[in-house]
Amino acid sequence: MERDLIISRTNPLLTRVRKLNAKRAFRRQERAFAAEGPKLLAEALRWGGELEAVICAPGVSLPELPAQVRTAEVPDRLLASIADTESPQGVVFTCKGKGLELPERLEGRRYLLLDGLQDPGNVGTIWRTADALGADGLILCGSCADPWSPKTVRATMGAVFRLPAYECALEEAAERLLSAGIPLYAAALRDDTVDVRSAALERAAVIIGSEGRGVSQQALELCRQTVKIPMRNRCESLNAAVAAAIVLWEMARDD
Repeated sequence: MERDLIISRTNPLLTRVRKLNAKRAFRRQERAFAAEGPKLLAEALRWGGELEAVICAPGVSLPELPAQVRTAEVPDRLLASIADTESPQGVVFTCKGKGLELPERLEGRRYLLLDGLQDPGNVGTIWRTADALGADGLILCGSCADPWSPKTVRATMGAVFRLPAYECALEEAAERLLSAGIPLYAAALRDDTVDVRSAALERAAVIIGSEGRGVSQQALELCRQTVKIPMRNRCESLNAAVAAAIVLWEMARDD
């Protein structure tokens, strides 16, 4: 596998990687993102990620790549300049992102909606958990963290290549779910709240609210019912990713 040798910091490929790491608008424009590390690269190859370019440090072995993927070798200092972490593990790559548009028709049974979750680590962790526990998709509503940001992608541990994620307004998500016959719940407290262990979640979508304010009033008005996670009275709330994991577990238990 022939590699280009890049020694200039201003090389267009390296400049593009930095912009993909730094700018959400550029990621959307290019419909692409950057990621790093041999594990994520292996996951991209295993699950059909549309790789564009792979950049590595000297002496790093690469797996067999599709013929159209550009490969380049750069000095360690240049690899560090395009990495989002302090230790990029010798490999940085770019990949086309799968469409974020919500399909006109939802074919699955279980979805998780995130309502304004702004922490990319939480979004990525929830994405990974949703994939592990059998959700059919993740729907990001409101001002959620970018699913293609470097921190989100890292936290997915490869789920970014396996489980679809969509971005849309709450009203649009509720409308599509209604058309598909999928009831919408929210993890929140109100008069109709039921224990999540007794809710009928075998075919459902559940909203998880933001880390700071919880489920928005708009989301509450759109959902059929609310569910709660039983906990000690002295505990006010759970981390959003932990709450999502519990809800996903209860959804999976109905299989």
